[in-house]
Amino acid sequence: MISRRNVMAGIGAGVASAVTGRAMAQSFSFKPNQRYPDPAIEILDPSFAKYRLYSSTLEQVATGMRWAEGPAYFPEGGYLLFSDIPNNRIMKYSEKDGSLSVFRSPANFANGNTRDRQGRLVTCEHSVTRRVTRTEKNGKITVLADSFEGKRLNAPNDIVVRSDDTIWFTDPVFGIAGEWEGFKAKPEQANTNVFRIGTDGKLTAVITDLVNPNGLAFSPDEKKLYVVEWKGTPNRSIWSYDVNADGTVGNKSKLIDAVDQGSLDGFRVDRDGNLWCGWGSNGTLQSEPTDVNGRKVYQLKGKPEDLDGVMVFSPQGKPLAFIRLPERCENLTFGGPKNNRLYMAACHSIYALYVEAYGAT
Repeated sequence: MISRRNVMAGIGAGVASAVTGRAMAQSFSFKPNQRYPDPAIEILDPSFAKYRLYSSTLEQVATGMRWAEGPAYFPEGGYLLFSDIPNNRIMKYSEKDGSLSVFRSPANFANGNTRDRQGRLVTCEHSVTRRVTRTEKNGKITVLADSFEGKRLNAPNDIVVRSDDTIWFTDPVFGIAGEWEGFKAKPEQANTNVFRIGTDGKLTAVITDLVNPNGLAFSPDEKKLYVVEWKGTPNRSIWSYDVNADGTVGNKSKLIDAVDQGSLDGFRVDRDGNLWCGWGSNGTLQSEPTDVNGRKVYQLKGKPEDLDGVMVFSPQGKPLAFIRLPERCENLTFGGPKNNRLYMAACHSIYALYVEAYGAT
């Protein structure tokens, strides 16, 4: 059982507390594939073969979450932090001993996390506080942004730090749209923006015309900003923007369209500019019901079991590979001692796969 002392320490300074069966949510068994190469890695274009490690197998390193999100890797300590949004906590997976523990609880329904250039945790608090924070090395929490033009932010979602130390994040309404990922509240912002926090602390809305922007990432040279539009038309999309020297963006173009009932969410870019994207069913229903055991049922378009995983695209938006997972993948990041271990946050579990690709940052 988690002691009150450990829980309070996790709240105040991010000290991990032991996770027991009682603290877990939904745990699922997983059996790695016995064969090499792992058939879970499906090559859609021969150019991807150089990124597949022949003798690497998909692993489940943690399970027991209700909705895992926002993975961020910290090489100094050899651990992964990620959010379990409905359980209102940030979790910690240690590569050193394989342990899973609670890093912070409550966490204001934290969603996206990242590591800044100084090795500090930067977090999107998705509900309640609706702010972006930084956890200092001494455990103190610094508020970086919680309002824009005198009105509260919607529900900060995903976040990335650029090499110039500016912080970019998306601000859809998911954390205040219902009672699952936080508490329902009325949005105060007129738009669902992409924001930039300058090194001077100034908050600027750099993109204002996307409906519920979600995941975001920069190209390796940081000349392009990629953003998922959750309510893209007709499908979820990744838009590409040119990044100007003054921190503004322009020249918007659609890079990826999630066809065939696919659902884009969080993603990361490797050193070669490929986009590794969380993937799953978008939940769209068939227009007509079908008969299931005497009942008329509106079934999903497409089969989730065929969509769940990670899609990899070239810098030009060409599909290169699909990593099949037993759960829908919300977000991912590169980690490990060599920055070539792909960590995938997939609903109830965290999966990992060593690849011959390396995170861009």
